[in-house]
Amino acid sequence: MRPAGVVLLSGPEEYLASRAAESIRAQVRTAQPGAELVWFDAGTYDAGTLTMQASPSLFGDWKIIEVAGLAQMNDAFLVDALDYLTDPAPDVVLVMRHSGGNRGKKLLDAIKAARATVVDCQPLKKDGEKAEFVTTEFRLARRRIDPDAVRALVAAVGSQLPELAAACQQLMADTAGDISAETVEKYYGGRVEATGFKVADAALAGRTAQALSMLRHALATGADPVPIVAALAMKVRAVAKVHGVRGSSLQLAKDLGMAPWQVDQARKEAQRFSSEALARCIRARRSRRAGEGRSTGSRVRRRTGRHRHRPGRRLTPQGPDQRCGGAGIRPASPGGSRHQIAAIPAH
Repeated sequence: MRPAGVVLLSGPEEYLASRAAESIRAQVRTAQPGAELVWFDAGTYDAGTLTMQASPSLFGDWKIIEVAGLAQMNDAFLVDALDYLTDPAPDVVLVMRHSGGNRGKKLLDAIKAARATVVDCQPLKKDGEKAEFVTTEFRLARRRIDPDAVRALVAAVGSQLPELAAACQQLMADTAGDISAETVEKYYGGRVEATGFKVADAALAGRTAQALSMLRHALATGADPVPIVAALAMKVRAVAKVHGVRGSSLQLAKDLGMAPWQVDQARKEAQRFSSEALARCIRARRSRRAGEGRSTGSRVRRRTGRHRHRPGRRLTPQGPDQRCGGAGIRPASPGGSRHQIAAIPAH
């Protein structure tokens, strides 16, 4: 099947744009194996090039004309492209790439007015969008992947779309039958991108093993534990806000200062919690915060040197250390704070 005569690839996601361009080439060459491919950049375009390249071939072959850089197009290309849209060549497929921005808005409006095919190439930012992408990849290949395996794959290699697509292709090429979470773990288990929110999502969804695995990986790779705890606390607070509360998502979002999708997600997670279990989570978080406060105060006292001195005890030098009853002040090790408190037996 031949694609439309004019196609616009619109959006900043280069991988989706390149996939769409490859698909168009394949469709044209399936119908016309001898189709010629011509490429040029709209930013360095010479006037008349599009008209010349779109002229009918002596041999009647089709032609694929790919134009990159519409976001930086010069005036010469704008004039020629607008003129071409009024009378497209019947044996040409013109594919134009616009990565975003306001440059060339007049041409973009003309392309849409001409009812040309527009392929949306927006980046996939949410895990749900990436999961849908993975599911579609396997469905198109007539393969099945378990929902847990989809989540595991997105968690492991979901930051870059090309890498995620390549992982899908590798799993399909190297395995037979359904893809399970165990299969994904075998191939990509050591590459989980454990952010605080991913750990929190897995924990509140009841995926304990996955949450602990991601937490261990995050800490082992030097992640700061504070944002992880903060993400978990935020998720628990959201669940507590909606637990047992009736009303529409829109109304609750307005009353609670949350987005509607956050209300829906929190409600789904709240179904797993009884009031008693949720209360235990909140008490555990408060106990943790109290411990953090004591720890912070201790660190401040150490840093400023405001140590308590017991009455009747005299601070006297004792070799390299200075001892005060049962506590000693030692010179800091390289990279440490100015002083460190060390436990020293009293004499």
